[in-house]
Amino acid sequence: METRFASLLAEYCLNLQSGQSVLIEAEPAALPLLEALQETVLQRGAYPVVQLFPAATSRPFFLYGGEWLNQPPLPQMRLMEDVDASLRIESAQNPLELSEVPPARITQFYAGWKPYRRMRARKRWCLTLYPTAGYAQQAGMSTVAFRAFVERALYLDRPDPIAAWHELSAFQAALIKRLQRVKEIRIQADGTDLRLGVGGRTWINSDGKRNMPSGEVFTGPIESSAEGEVYFNLPVVVSGQRVEGVRLRFREGQVVEAGAELGEEYLRQMLETDPGARYLGELGIGTNFGITHPTGLILYDEKIGGTVHLALGQSYLETGGTNTSSIHWDLILDLRQGGRILADGEVLQEAGRFVGV
Repeated sequence: METRFASLLAEYCLNLQSGQSVLIEAEPAALPLLEALQETVLQRGAYPVVQLFPAATSRPFFLYGGEWLNQPPLPQMRLMEDVDASLRIESAQNPLELSEVPPARITQFYAGWKPYRRMRARKRWCLTLYPTAGYAQQAGMSTVAFRAFVERALYLDRPDPIAAWHELSAFQAALIKRLQRVKEIRIQADGTDLRLGVGGRTWINSDGKRNMPSGEVFTGPIESSAEGEVYFNLPVVVSGQRVEGVRLRFREGQVVEAGAELGEEYLRQMLETDPGARYLGELGIGTNFGITHPTGLILYDEKIGGTVHLALGQSYLETGGTNTSSIHWDLILDLRQGGRILADGEVLQEAGRFVGV
């Protein structure tokens, strides 16, 4: 799997060319993929700069980093500035390693390291995940079964994975053509009835160039438009914190009521990060039917065909969104067991299946 995975990342996701350099951030569990990446990147004439144990993702950093939570060190900023592209490989042995870190320190880090994330966003970048035993356990699978699950999600089980990603891209382009004329999206499900204005905003075809796996179309809803309530029925693990059963009520775009069945303290801390944290920065619709069931991993679950996700915080500028925040936190609603998406009153998706696309 690792050789095909590395080829997909270097060729399709990052399109690395001769003479370019790429910063690769990972943890030691991803060593088999890093070895394959080194060979693949060098064969393309590019140069890999690898960081193992990246400090800003570690438990010691959050416990003892002190003032480094408020600003990235200059060498790290210069490194990101100097490379042509970056690749972050989520590869934790224990996804809950940060569970004892006070949420306030995580929000402090989000605010302090915003310049680093902005610099990364100005270049080609990709985020992916290596199937560790910890992620497999979180997903409720054996390591072998989780590796097979990841292969299907990445389309590495197909004869030509890159061709498969191009096919998904074409489907999403057709979906966007329909959505681009829409002024209002309405999401209905058990505990959910939410209206979002999207008129004049740009929909983005997320086809694996930034996230791998991918499979979604997304936009930035009009900041003052969210009205109603939403219940996110999929749990997520974010920054080592497990959060389940999030309920949000919106009025004129702003979260006015919030609660969670698990992780409510973390939710409230995130909402208090800055004024923009109470507004939506993204509306995304999942299209990857190769991802069949939830894992608690946002990178995967938000792409599941038949789901919709909303992100609190920072907008993506290319969508036309204007909300600014130090956070961007995706929360996911699975519509496959009953729920629908309406586009200007017409059914776009029913029980997880697209209608008329």
